[in-house]
Amino acid sequence: MDIKKLTPNLSVSPQIMPTDMQAVKEAGFRAIICNRPDGEGADQPTFEKISKAARDAGLEAAYLPIVAGKVTDEDALAFDKVSADLPGPVLAYCRTGTRSATLWSLAQADKRTLVDILAATTAAGYDMGGVVRRIANGGKTPTETGDATYEIVIVGAGAGGIAAAASLKARKPGLEIAVIDPADVHYYQPGWTMVGGGIFGPEQTARTMGSLIPKGVHWIKAAVAAFEPQNNAVILDGCRVVKYKRLIVTPGLKLDWHKIDGLVETLGQNGVTSNYRYDLAPYTWELVRGMKAGRAIFTQPPMPIKCAGAPQKAMYLSGDAWHRRGVLKDIDIQFNNAGGVLFGVKDYVPALMDYVKKYDATLNFFHNLVAVDGPAKKAWFDVSKPDTPVERVEMEFDMIHVCPPQTAPDFIKVSPLADAAGWVDVDQATLRHKTYDNVWSLGDVMNAPNAKTAAAARIQAPVVAENIIADMRGGSPVAQYNGYGSCPLTVERGKIVLAEFGYGGSMLPSFPKTIIDGTKPSRAAWFLKEKMLPPIYWKGMLKGHEWMAKPEKIGAK
Repeated sequence: MDIKKLTPNLSVSPQIMPTDMQAVKEAGFRAIICNRPDGEGADQPTFEKISKAARDAGLEAAYLPIVAGKVTDEDALAFDKVSADLPGPVLAYCRTGTRSATLWSLAQADKRTLVDILAATTAAGYDMGGVVRRIANGGKTPTETGDATYEIVIVGAGAGGIAAAASLKARKPGLEIAVIDPADVHYYQPGWTMVGGGIFGPEQTARTMGSLIPKGVHWIKAAVAAFEPQNNAVILDGCRVVKYKRLIVTPGLKLDWHKIDGLVETLGQNGVTSNYRYDLAPYTWELVRGMKAGRAIFTQPPMPIKCAGAPQKAMYLSGDAWHRRGVLKDIDIQFNNAGGVLFGVKDYVPALMDYVKKYDATLNFFHNLVAVDGPAKKAWFDVSKPDTPVERVEMEFDMIHVCPPQTAPDFIKVSPLADAAGWVDVDQATLRHKTYDNVWSLGDVMNAPNAKTAAAARIQAPVVAENIIADMRGGSPVAQYNGYGSCPLTVERGKIVLAEFGYGGSMLPSFPKTIIDGTKPSRAAWFLKEKMLPPIYWKGMLKGHEWMAKPEKIGAK
């Protein structure tokens, strides 16, 4: 038997035999549902034989035969009633289990989210792509799809989405482009480090979405529920369908605050903060300004995360503020990193270590935050050193800056576009999907082995635009992405270590060493971060002006 659990009360399986009933009983089931009509296959026992064996084993049995490929809305309602009336747990079966999984999916459509249903069925090995529109429509067959079709559809209006739309419009102004995003506000997230350090006000990092969508681009203010790449379709919440000739997927990633026990309840109070949220970054600066003594913990979760330097940027700017106020000697700084190194590109580590020593910070590697008790001012870390059993340690704090665990968005994880880890599966050079050749992806959501930074998206957007235009002309990809990412490490107020690197940790500096030597702290790099990068973002990248972002041609040296 190959039994797959969908919920604690319902599992599905391929055909079971009368001789399996005792094992079904011993597995904890109290009832079975047969969804396979008698006579469908020559090797198939009749339901009469199945039900007799079930009764002999002390199981109840129900017969709800469904013709393969013809699950009706009424069938789903009937399945919901039968499975609810039988004593649980219940095992439903057909030839492969797919019909039973489909019935459950449609029956649950008005009780669970589409993402939850797809996650459960995908984990069980069943593809519900063929009925995703019906699930999105509350389990009912849509009577009107209301299709809208665009030459290019972009999912996500963050840095990558708007930059890609602007770059495409700059190349071909008449393109019919739609951007799908439910958000009202667009954030310049790299600025939140500066908010937490008291340099920027939060309002400098936010603008209305409507003011940034490029002229002539349609904004569909909705959330995406699912993808049907085989039909060139995106399904929105409420089962509206948007069709495309070419698709760009760039919704960013998910900050998984709930993965740390107790964190959500205490964020923004009890000394618990994070620069990874617009509303919390000001609280970071409030805590830093008010702290005169005690322990400050800065955390970093397992990779991948957006801007891997951000957790330590918060530590450096806080340490600098305490140093300037003369209270650093009374503050115990702890940097608890789930990884085993301070920074992934070794060339920048010596300069960073100078500041670790300056602020007398303790580096605790392989320490992953798993729980927080804000009122008690305690945090717990799982310490996973190589070749050593995992040990849970408790640490007290007066202030803790948390970098949350990060994953692909749920609706991406369960989509046909995702790889095994849940990220959009692209060619790392062309950023084209490995399976669907009219789909591209950029930004934090895709699986190329680069740093997830806004600087990376700035370089990726023109690459995607160039390759889409080439594809529209019937040609092969012409531009390639070299893995460029940048992390301006704010080691003190007024100085930055400007880390710029590509695939494999190769150094990719934008400036000659005589202007900015990225391996050393410099005031020039600080000026770039504070004064130049925000207007480059708002007035350049999001407007289709590819300053210092000219796409690298394939084959170029």
